[in-house]
Amino acid sequence: MNYWWLAVLVAGASLALTYWLRRYALHKSLLDIPNGRSSHTVPTPRGGGVAVVVSYLAALIWMYCAGGIELSSFMASFGAGLFIAALGFLDDHGHIAARWRLLGHFVAAAWGLFWLGGLPAIHLFGTELDLGLIGDVLAAFYLVWLLNLYNFMDGIDGIASVEAITVCLGAVLIYVLSGFPGLIGLPILLGCAVAGFLFWNFPPAKIFMGDAGSGFLGIILGILSLQAAWISSQLLWTWLILLGVFIVDATVTLIRRLVRGDKIYEAHRSHAYQFASRRFGRHLPVTSAVGVINLVWLLPIALCVTLFGLDGALGLIIAYIPLVILAIRFKAGTLEAN
Repeated sequence: MNYWWLAVLVAGASLALTYWLRRYALHKSLLDIPNGRSSHTVPTPRGGGVAVVVSYLAALIWMYCAGGIELSSFMASFGAGLFIAALGFLDDHGHIAARWRLLGHFVAAAWGLFWLGGLPAIHLFGTELDLGLIGDVLAAFYLVWLLNLYNFMDGIDGIASVEAITVCLGAVLIYVLSGFPGLIGLPILLGCAVAGFLFWNFPPAKIFMGDAGSGFLGIILGILSLQAAWISSQLLWTWLILLGVFIVDATVTLIRRLVRGDKIYEAHRSHAYQFASRRFGRHLPVTSAVGVINLVWLLPIALCVTLFGLDGALGLIIAYIPLVILAIRFKAGTLEAN
């Protein structure tokens, strides 16, 4: 199937819808007001991620009706993505208690896994592991963690958008070179939906994504990675490698805050990327660095896994070690006063 005309249409729709959402937010004074926990200094419209959600889900409907994707893939992505986006939208415009949000996250993860068939057998250092029900539970926690960490990492201009676009581009290249061109449609369309939004979100941002958009991106990227795992275990490792910047920063930050006894559900500014943006005094260098790391460091390692037989788990370790060092260097998870 030729996705390119649809990709252009999705990017254009996202671009136009983000413009309309920005005007609506300004008219209704739906602004993100800076506070002590913010990384921005100017009141900025929020909720622009809805454009990504609407344009991508509309493309999913078209692809399913045209026979471009199977029912299982459509139901997993559409159902889980729509539910998380709706939950985030309600939280953006009011407040939902953390325990109910978390319950909703697991419901969406369970829905997606039901349609995907759970977690397939994975290869770990040359050994095939079929974890059965335990694997399904781990996959649910993986999806919930990924959608939450994506929300945590959406804290400076353009970073969540650049991450999604470069990860999707990397996945498309890997699929093409590895002999799986039939898988490229969904990541292409997701990347284009985010690209239309990025036009307005690029530093300095004219509108923010909001929880509806960031949570949606997190769970959709997770579902895409699990879909790929059913084709080849090595493809799952490549997705985990490509998502390394966000996974490492968020995980190192969470671990250090847990060890210190912080209330992890409270807002904070202790991610490595937030310390980096304050050190450089701007968001653009940090957002740009994320894109460069993804394309120059993580993508080549992911390609080695799929094209040259590098063990997926070993490739992930090689990819993550410098990211962990970088996160610690930029004080991920430490108190801001330090």
